[in-house]
Amino acid sequence: MRQLAYCTNIHAGEAWADVMRNLELHALAVKQACSPAHSFPLGLRLSARAAAELDADAVAAFRDWCARHGCHVMSVNGFPYGPFHGTAVKEAVYRPDWRDPERAAYTRRLADLLAAWTPPGGRSSISTVPVAFRDGFTDVDWAAVRANLVGVLGHLARLHEHGGPLIVLALEPEPCCVLERTPQVVEFFARLRLPAALAPYLGVCLDCCHQAVQFETPGTCLALLRGAGIPLAKVQVSSALRVRGTELDRLLEFDEPTYLHQAVVRTAGGELLRFPDLPQLARWRARGIAVDECRVHFHVPVFLAQLEGCATTRFFLEDLLPRLDPAVPLEVETYSFTALPPALRLGSVAESVTRELRWVQSLIEEADHAPHRRH
Repeated sequence: MRQLAYCTNIHAGEAWADVMRNLELHALAVKQACSPAHSFPLGLRLSARAAAELDADAVAAFRDWCARHGCHVMSVNGFPYGPFHGTAVKEAVYRPDWRDPERAAYTRRLADLLAAWTPPGGRSSISTVPVAFRDGFTDVDWAAVRANLVGVLGHLARLHEHGGPLIVLALEPEPCCVLERTPQVVEFFARLRLPAALAPYLGVCLDCCHQAVQFETPGTCLALLRGAGIPLAKVQVSSALRVRGTELDRLLEFDEPTYLHQAVVRTAGGELLRFPDLPQLARWRARGIAVDECRVHFHVPVFLAQLEGCATTRFFLEDLLPRLDPAVPLEVETYSFTALPPALRLGSVAESVTRELRWVQSLIEEADHAPHRRH
């Protein structure tokens, strides 16, 4: 049975009490709507604060809560370390990054929690930052990155060897980061030269929005990962904004102070130009260069193909999802719900998430029953 969850990073709150309140208020309503008769997978976001607050009793109590309510933890989002709502997150979302031992300590803590919540013999993942934000990263930093990653992978291997689940650390490529395009991911894995015993514990979280913004194609992404033997630990089902040339100004209306909204422009001559956020795109726009298409990292509800004045990259999902092995976990991740213009907040959070999950489920069911699956 396919695993289809939504990521709880859509909900505000950094403390463990906030996590539980959001699960009670929102996740159980989504479960009732989408999976009333079956165990409901949770894509759990835990900040460093929430992870530190959990003692042994709280860990056991949450395991009991899941059993009582028919839920299980499918994956943990270990990307945002600190506050993720109600403040200017921007590039701070990547810090501490994989140069910093604190990122490694946080990830080991998440692994210990996940091991306690995943049945023996099970499999799970922790999604994490794509090494670091690219600005300021130099070749000197590679040694620290490798040391921190190898240390965490060794921890995952020991948990598994002592009867725990197989937990894969899933690097999540993102525009303007050290890992942003799939060929860079392949080069990075080759550069790491991991010992064979650790290789099964490192993989990729493929965020559809991020790769669509890069003008990559699903078939190429998957073929490159498969050819390099890189595990696809999780796919985050997400959708970006896109416009054709003369509509570019419409995208600038999505500029807001919370999240980084990287943009990639394809000029009329076919060149790809990358901008770390919408203000930089606006300044470039003033130069009047002809644009073929622009895509922006702004997660919008995945069921939308068209918005007022612009479109989305839903087509990327419609191409990618039928190509996936059914064993690959799927996680809808529209964390920017509260940053959306009010007209795009279609119903409550739970109603919007439910609609997204049902749309994805319908798409993959249609693909499963198609006479010829894509590869």
